[in-house]
Amino acid sequence: MAPSLIRRSILPTLALLALAELASAAEDASPKPEGEAAPEAAIDVSAAPAPPADAAATEAAPPEEPKSAPEVPLDVSVVGTRVKQTSGSAHVISPKQLGRFKNDDPHKVLNSVPGVYVRGEDGFGLRPNIGIRGALSDRSKKITLMEDGVLFGPAPYSAPAAYFFPLMMRMQSVRVIKGPSAITYGPHTVGGAIDLVTAPIPSERRGFVDISVGQFMHRKVHLQQGLADDHYGILIEAAHLANDGFKQLDGGGDTGFARNEIMLKGRYVLGPVFAPISEFEIKLGYSGEISNETYLGLTDEDFRASPYRRYGASQLDRMEYHRTQFQLTHRAKLSRDVDIVSTAYRHDLHRSWRKVNGFRGASIVDVLRNPDDPRNAVFYGVLTGGIAPSTDAETLLVGPNDRRFVSQGIQSAITMRKKTGPIKHRIEYGLRFHYDSIRRLHTQDGFLVQGNELVPEGRPTETTADNDANTIAYSMHAIDAMTWGPLTVTAGARLESIRSEMDNRTTGVKDLTIQQVIVPGAGAFLALPRDIGLFAGVHQGFSPVPPGQNDIVRPEKSTNYEAGVRYSPRRFRAEIVGFYNDYRNLTNICTFSTGCVLDNLDQQSDGGTARVLGFEAYAESELEVKKGLFVPGRLSYTFTDARFLTDFQSADPIFGNVRAGDELPYVPAHQLTASIGVEMKKWGVNVSGTYTGKMREVAGQGDIPEGYATDDFFLLDASANVRILRWLTLYGVGRNLLDAAYIVSRRPYGARPGAPRWIQIGAKAEF
Repeated sequence: MAPSLIRRSILPTLALLALAELASAAEDASPKPEGEAAPEAAIDVSAAPAPPADAAATEAAPPEEPKSAPEVPLDVSVVGTRVKQTSGSAHVISPKQLGRFKNDDPHKVLNSVPGVYVRGEDGFGLRPNIGIRGALSDRSKKITLMEDGVLFGPAPYSAPAAYFFPLMMRMQSVRVIKGPSAITYGPHTVGGAIDLVTAPIPSERRGFVDISVGQFMHRKVHLQQGLADDHYGILIEAAHLANDGFKQLDGGGDTGFARNEIMLKGRYVLGPVFAPISEFEIKLGYSGEISNETYLGLTDEDFRASPYRRYGASQLDRMEYHRTQFQLTHRAKLSRDVDIVSTAYRHDLHRSWRKVNGFRGASIVDVLRNPDDPRNAVFYGVLTGGIAPSTDAETLLVGPNDRRFVSQGIQSAITMRKKTGPIKHRIEYGLRFHYDSIRRLHTQDGFLVQGNELVPEGRPTETTADNDANTIAYSMHAIDAMTWGPLTVTAGARLESIRSEMDNRTTGVKDLTIQQVIVPGAGAFLALPRDIGLFAGVHQGFSPVPPGQNDIVRPEKSTNYEAGVRYSPRRFRAEIVGFYNDYRNLTNICTFSTGCVLDNLDQQSDGGTARVLGFEAYAESELEVKKGLFVPGRLSYTFTDARFLTDFQSADPIFGNVRAGDELPYVPAHQLTASIGVEMKKWGVNVSGTYTGKMREVAGQGDIPEGYATDDFFLLDASANVRILRWLTLYGVGRNLLDAAYIVSRRPYGARPGAPRWIQIGAKAEF
């Protein structure tokens, strides 16, 4: 099979190269009037390749100079076009915006983007749950996650749950792509894509050290050093983030975490002696985490009495992972109007999470939801250490889920600009050959809870899952953005050809799944006078079936529509967008994080037809009210109504017994974020508030029963900074200043809190 795979991956690449060479030759052969500029279309984000890391960050914003005049994040480019000119909904969080609140939690960063929903669980954002426009948020399975344009999920096709997420402090900017623009990126096009852009190699010697400390023994160290000349460049980055935890474990103990990440970038430029001008860049990375995290929450009564309590039964819970990263990127400018970017990549991740799995004779979910029920009272007593177990059913099961992932591939995109009469074209052809795999080995042991001690019961270790899964995926996209005067029309399609295998050693069953789909999309943007623009688009949403599913399981598919108006004068942007997603089949993959029982773990449930509708309102500004005095502001609101349209029964605990008209779980009806600040060259103060409405735990309609929803909550954050020397800035950040205690999740086992009030101070030295 290997030779055929090599042929299938290399031949299209050679064809693309030949196509680019022909375009280059034709361009060079065509005489141009002196002084004529190269034709350039105002290109939709859907018609552009995932950007090279350095170029993308450079387009997004200049290198941060903390207290100089604020950069304007409103004219940044999203993969080749200005945000205000895109024919779809796209947002860029710039370096300046990321630096204002020093947020290390991805949830807090993404809350500022309309149409994006997040569900916390540990208070730190260690394993984010992100959804876009109604796509289910559990472990971010339904969106395409990228770093520098490359998929970073442990196994995006074979096991899409994103148990790994890079440290936000390392990111230069964040791009969120929604609507028809999403077909450029795959495999998931239902909600959209998020691209995290790392720091570029600087054009000169530059570096910094950023150190901060805070409550709960919070500590952060971030170092970066880079240098370059005309041909060579290098960037070294190291980041450490740790916290002893804000939860109090019965009997004492650490409930925090420690994370480390290292990145090395190197660049070599051939040119201008060489033709075409080309550049090679290598990126190497390491990530590691040890966290004493648990899925075990509290009863509602215990939460009201002490929201940050943690039962002693979870004292052995611990996550540990190690990840390595390799990327080699080649960029070439074959002519004035032809560019090619190719990247080879490989990521390896080994993670093991030891945690409470349940009782031998009872459901922890039911015990925590109804602790006073006579059938549950003893189990609740065992869980909290008040009663010693006396029967085999009261034995607590604890075990590690050991998983090894590989994700590797090669991707290439060619962009060509040309003109046909009065119409300007920007055409892109892209392809990716991808392989990923997962090796699961889940085991568990029985423990007796004796006070605040867990004592092994002495039985042999039980294996609960032992399987391998892998996927080979070949994808292509072709898009043309056509501009004629004030009108830009973008049309294109994405092809996904997926071959997945599962070898289940527990059952002895082997499965083979083959999927092929074409995902079309189109959008239009009309520029009107006075900086007003109208845009609309439609595309097909798609999310593939993971390996090892029943033959009757179908991929997730939808038809997604959006339309909006944008107002974008200098230093200001406002946008209102309506969206409607018509699902032919809405799906979810059952995971531990949603409370899935062992028999249904990693199995997909089909929910049939559904519809998601809503609107987004967004505004941001960098107004200069007087010379040198800036007032940055940002407002983001999302309304969503997401409902099933058919009746069905599901073993997935977040679906249950569904009736037509039931609301989707974990999709808030209302979400609002607003921030405002005052900044001058040497100091700045910013305040931010976020409101999130309550979310259902299980699909349903009407009044939500007690214990089946998260809390609605409002969080107030503030930050201040002062530049005391040319090279030294001091800062302070306060999070949840009102000290709200709120239930952020009930999955999988009981009520879990968001982080309490939290103050940190720091210093950043630049050199």
